[in-house]
Amino acid sequence: LLCLYSRGTEPASIVMGISGKPEKLVDVPRAARDAVPVIKRFTGGGTVIVDSSSIFVTFIGGVDWIKVKPWPREIMEWSGSFYSKVFESNLGFNLQENDYCFGAKKFGGNAQAVSRNRFVHHTSFLWEYDPANMAYLSLPEKRPDYRGTRSHDEFLVTMSGMFASNAPDGRSGDNSNIAPPLIASAEDFEIAVEQLLHAEYDVTESTLEEAQSYLEMEHRSSTRYVSLAVDDEVVDKGR
Repeated sequence: LLCLYSRGTEPASIVMGISGKPEKLVDVPRAARDAVPVIKRFTGGGTVIVDSSSIFVTFIGGVDWIKVKPWPREIMEWSGSFYSKVFESNLGFNLQENDYCFGAKKFGGNAQAVSRNRFVHHTSFLWEYDPANMAYLSLPEKRPDYRGTRSHDEFLVTMSGMFASNAPDGRSGDNSNIAPPLIASAEDFEIAVEQLLHAEYDVTESTLEEAQSYLEMEHRSSTRYVSLAVDDEVVDKGR
């Protein structure tokens, strides 16, 4: 089981699932005007905008490692169980359909690809976000029942805001001997995920440079930039 953890990306970019259609999910004139990159990834899931305050966690492996059947829902529920051990119980963490939520507000979006007994499960977490960026996204026609017609601002919550509002007076930020650890920063969240991995699996850590070598091997690549059409004019986002 491989776990990839990274933080932030610049510039802010819109990322759609493999079947996403820009004209239905993106404010195309606004995104084209501001030259916001639009990317179609190789996995399913919905559309997000990510930026320097996003956190990304990806699991790649065989279902035998996580002891579930190779079905998207079972993998999703395994991931929800994993993160339930990371967050403090008073935060109200739960898996709503395919989203990670605190209460009824989303802070993490998931996407998957499953092939036979192997899978990719990745998450973009909202540590913080710029509300102005949400204007690039349209209210999708297909959306989870629990969202209803709520706008992005009404529907989303940041991790930093939740942790700050639940922090006890005098928190030190030292979470090395607490399970689940108290999380006061993005660094604390990384530590909490790492600690849980060490507790449940035999972990071998690798550097980014070591992981990069795998990308240099021959492989199928279907993630791509998308061109935006505005009033019959195509704005090419290819890179």
